[in-house]
Amino acid sequence: MPRLPKSILAPALCAGTLLGLAGGYAHAAAELAPVPPLVNMPPLVKWWDTVRVSGHVQAGVTLNGANPGAGLNFGRLFDDKANTPLLNQTVLTVQRPLDPKATDYDFGFKAQLLYGSDGRYTHFLGMFNYIINDRNQFAPIELYAIAHVPWVFSGGIDIKAGQWVTLLSTETIDPTTNYFYSHTYAFNFGPFQQTGIMTISHVHPLLDVYAGVDTGLNTTFGNRVGDNNSAIAFQGGLGFNLFDGNLTILAATHIGPENPDTPATAAACVCNPNHALRYMNTISTAWKVTDSLTLISEGNYYRDDGFKASAYGAVQYAIYAVNDWLKLVGRVEVWRDNNNFFVGAFPGNFDLVNFQMGFPNTAIFGPAPTTYFDVTAGLNILPPLPEGLPVVKSLIVRPEIRYDASLNGTLPYNGIGFGGRGFPGFGAGTTSSQFTFGGDLIARF
Repeated sequence: MPRLPKSILAPALCAGTLLGLAGGYAHAAAELAPVPPLVNMPPLVKWWDTVRVSGHVQAGVTLNGANPGAGLNFGRLFDDKANTPLLNQTVLTVQRPLDPKATDYDFGFKAQLLYGSDGRYTHFLGMFNYIINDRNQFAPIELYAIAHVPWVFSGGIDIKAGQWVTLLSTETIDPTTNYFYSHTYAFNFGPFQQTGIMTISHVHPLLDVYAGVDTGLNTTFGNRVGDNNSAIAFQGGLGFNLFDGNLTILAATHIGPENPDTPATAAACVCNPNHALRYMNTISTAWKVTDSLTLISEGNYYRDDGFKASAYGAVQYAIYAVNDWLKLVGRVEVWRDNNNFFVGAFPGNFDLVNFQMGFPNTAIFGPAPTTYFDVTAGLNILPPLPEGLPVVKSLIVRPEIRYDASLNGTLPYNGIGFGGRGFPGFGAGTTSSQFTFGGDLIARF
């Protein structure tokens, strides 16, 4: 290796020493200098920080000038008691929703529990069905875990396991997501909840695909214990999100045996309840026409192969936001119960559960196949609350006026009473129409 001349080596060593000292002083100065704060950097969010606890209380009343002797508004469930104030729901919800923008693995859950008169109609079979023999009952609404996985599709897949509210309706059990106190025939006598596993595949920003298996409508596990038969069911659908979310379309179906596996049911339908399928189909669209006007349309077709019964109809909603605290709402429905199989009334506290399980009950149905018509008009009022008000986050007041009628001349409404015990019978209505005025108050926490 050649040696460098001293005339070159000495200056180089001096320069290297100076640079090394300068670097050392600079490093020391950097350690001693205060670190500037990070600018515009959001704090790290822990998983538990996104858990939400909320609740609501709903109370309402439906006035019926005919003062029916049975005390019931026929064809209605959650507002079934005429001229009687109801504590419909006291609900606690604990949830950790998935991050809608998640591109990696994400996990969440939801637990929603209800106490109130609506509990008579929202039971999962086999869960707390008979613990309270009263109008107000306890019932879980949703209990599920959910995970997002970045698999297969650009938007990944959500996997849900547990108990959830059905896809097959515009209206929901949760009143804070509805526009009316009363419900449609299609909602009242359609599916409410399922137990099973469901996948939601985000195939494209414009398309979601739903597919899953469950134990049936409003059921859990165990033949004749939590499930009224020993068969499973399929639920699936397609969801479209169009025009930047201003138009959404959901087409969904539920297919599976739903009749109770009892000798009496088998004899009545002349079928095997574990094999006779029931098809529940819904297509709904929500169109945000303007910032103020939203139109929602829904069509339904139900078919039970065991009893060879069908029902079908359509619902149209219009919602007009006058301002931040007032909406004008309207709804019209035509619903055909083609074999007098779906629409009824359940006067007893356990009647719906007993009916679904095939046990003796006092359920009552219309006098004959009927084409039902209903038109409802109402308001959604969100009064501004004083600042600093403890606990209560918002109030919703929803008065409504509703007219129901039979379009083919049958007399299902304003029955004089329901007599006898045993299995379902046919109603003794006195009128072909029913006029009610009602509404509710919802306090959100």
